[in-house]
Amino acid sequence: MGKYAFYRPTLLCAFGTCLALNAAQGKDDTPPNIVFIFADDMGYGDISALNENSRIKTDCLDRLAREGAVFTDAHSSSAVSTPSRYSLLTGRYNWRSDLKSGVLYGYDEALIPTGRRTLAHILSERGYHTACIGKWHLGWRWAGIENGEEQVDFSRPITDGPTTRGFDYFYGIAGSLDMAPYVYVENDRPTAVPDRTTSNTGMKFWRKGPTAPDFVHERTLPHLVDRAAGYIRERAKTETPFFLYLPLPAPHTPILPAEEYRGKSGLNPYGDFVLMVDDMVGKIMETLEAEGIAENTILIFSSDNGCSPAARTEVLEKKGHFPSYIYRGYKADLYEGGHRIPCIVRWPDRIQPHTVRQTVCLTDFFATFAALTGYKIPDTEGEDSYNLLPLLLKTKERKIVREATVHHSIDGDFTIRKGPWKLLLSPGSGGWSAPQKKEITPEMPTVQLYRLDTDPEERHNLYADRPDIVEELRTLLVRYIREGRSTPGTPQKNDGPETWRQLQWMER
Repeated sequence: MGKYAFYRPTLLCAFGTCLALNAAQGKDDTPPNIVFIFADDMGYGDISALNENSRIKTDCLDRLAREGAVFTDAHSSSAVSTPSRYSLLTGRYNWRSDLKSGVLYGYDEALIPTGRRTLAHILSERGYHTACIGKWHLGWRWAGIENGEEQVDFSRPITDGPTTRGFDYFYGIAGSLDMAPYVYVENDRPTAVPDRTTSNTGMKFWRKGPTAPDFVHERTLPHLVDRAAGYIRERAKTETPFFLYLPLPAPHTPILPAEEYRGKSGLNPYGDFVLMVDDMVGKIMETLEAEGIAENTILIFSSDNGCSPAARTEVLEKKGHFPSYIYRGYKADLYEGGHRIPCIVRWPDRIQPHTVRQTVCLTDFFATFAALTGYKIPDTEGEDSYNLLPLLLKTKERKIVREATVHHSIDGDFTIRKGPWKLLLSPGSGGWSAPQKKEITPEMPTVQLYRLDTDPEERHNLYADRPDIVEELRTLLVRYIREGRSTPGTPQKNDGPETWRQLQWMER
């Protein structure tokens, strides 16, 4: 057996929607492999297929877009990293968890409770081999952490990590590439004990922390992609379908394009790093093709949130490149640039290339994979997840999948979107763009209402003109919060505090 090989039960036959479609088309019922590439802080406008004025030519992602379904109104549930990853894997809005604002760091404990099931659990039970290779950023427990970070024992296994959250195999890092400790973990064991302390500044920024001898920041992105390609090659030798979750550590800080990419974009190091990410996606595509499994592999590319100001966005904009495309704001914000993300899904065997303009959310992949494999979601799971198969397979093109979509900022502020209308329950961005909290004055309206079909740049606040829409969206958000779900089903409890400042404000 190879390093990635594990025993899996015989694949179950209940592949629901997928098998029904196969039968109708006279195709075999071989379940598809699934590869989910999750970029870190990559803006919607960083992909040239989505931005006609892009100064960065992303050839590999453009090819993926030509061959698959392109979502032009896709969103993360949060404008920052940890909560977006929680929502993707659980099908549940991040603000229902214990984390009401901000993100986790490298030494923090698990955000996903032991009893909360993930995408990996579902697919594992349906006969898939499941792997996560890359940036976890959802917390686990280091040995010895109870005595302080400096007392962590890197010679002992971690607990409460990815292998306890549905993944058969894990190789990667605890948090972002700028968060200590800088140690690779394979399954539950650090691959080496730190022997030095490192840090860096500027666009190459990473926080000071213990660093293992086999850990080189500049090599982390290609190293993880090499591991992922190796995993694909090994699994291609078996008859068991696989799910590879590949959360990249880039183009998040530290911004570290390899030498052959430096200066290639003609913009700045961030633009060069985006080109490197594009080539890493190309490497995964090439590996699937070389192994002869590309046709029956669902390959997804998306991002956890919008581009970060750490990319020196003001420099990029002056040179004519807008990472948020026409949208306002960046990472951390309630504005569209904070949470509108690239999302492309390719499955040559089943998906015809097309564009999907409906609003969708990362939470929706939970219900989508459940439908794909015939898994019936109980009321206690995937409370905010909608099945995207009708949109991907074009079986019910006119059906609106989502009633409304909720987004969250780094500060813990809410916005809710229904149709063209978007209500922000904050006088400012809720994040790092102007107006920030420190810039808010008593004269500013306490809410913002925008009509995105006519004002995609969110410049004209219509809250005073349409109090009926404000009330409709406010009431809907209150219901979503109180019922613990936004999908049909039995009401559920949210985790953490029962009362939130947003709900208190809405009930005044």
